Amino acid sequence: MIRVLLADDQDLVRIGLRALVESEDDLTVVGEAADGLAAVTVARRERPDVVLMDVRMPGVDGIEATRRIVGDPTLAGTRVVVLTTFELDEYVFDALRHGASGFLTKDTRPVDLLRAIRLVADGEALLSPSVTRRVVREFATRPARVPRPHPRLGSLTDREREVVGLVGEGLSNAEIADRLVVSPATARTHVSRAMVKLGARDRAQLVVFAYQSGLVVS
Repeated sequence: MIRVLLADDQDLVRIGLRALVESEDDLTVVGEAADGLAAVTVARRERPDVVLMDVRMPGVDGIEATRRIVGDPTLAGTRVVVLTTFELDEYVFDALRHGASGFLTKDTRPVDLLRAIRLVADGEALLSPSVTRRVVREFATRPARVPRPHPRLGSLTDREREVVGLVGEGLSNAEIADRLVVSPATARTHVSRAMVKLGARDRAQLVVFAYQSGLVVS
């Protein structure tokens, strides 16, 4: 059973999400929160598999709540999916940087939201290549953002650095394999090794590292 926490300051949104999630046999809602601080508190008590986190909430917002949840060693198995009204929400990149496993717009189709919960619970990241490429590039490459190479960047081989850059562009393992003319299994191995070396929580965080380290070719 996948345990889900709902964090949104709008009662109607939480009611709708609860009805949707609990309509599935393998999903259950273990708690709700109307602000970020409550989300952190409930997460620490219930230890959900997935948190659906609104960005704009009173008091502690969804970004800070995500940072606290991801940074809590007792919640190592909890994944956060940020809910945003607009695809180009300026806070999306900060959410990914602070450890969110991805993001969904609030007009996402119910079937896609349910699929997303299952994917994230299984350790995947919500990184639609087209949306990720647009959102992360928009905010990660602003002039005000100075590249900050990952301290363990030097541990990567040249091929692994290249692969991390391609992950940052939003390419899937299959697309990386095509680009580098290698097998999908080889591409997957390079991605996995890079994640281990950089200590990336998931593929979403690897995208952030790629941009922060200047590995993505504009």
